[in-house]
Amino acid sequence: MHRWQGLIWAVLALSFYVVGGLLIMGGLILIGILGSQDLWGWGEARGIGYMAFGIGIFLSIPKAM
Repeated sequence: MHRWQGLIWAVLALSFYVVGGLLIMGGLILIGILGSQDLWGWGEARGIGYMAFGIGIFLSIPKAM
């Protein structure tokens, strides 16, 4: 198990980085293009876009363990 631990951490970090980037881009699209449209009754696209952007920034910043 100890042999695979570094690979597991690397895959986890890379997946967080990719998901964070997708959330950042999706958030910017929601903020910029959709604006004040309602998204399926969930709320205004701009608010959901800000939330996605913030979570994406949090996931994309490298963290020291």
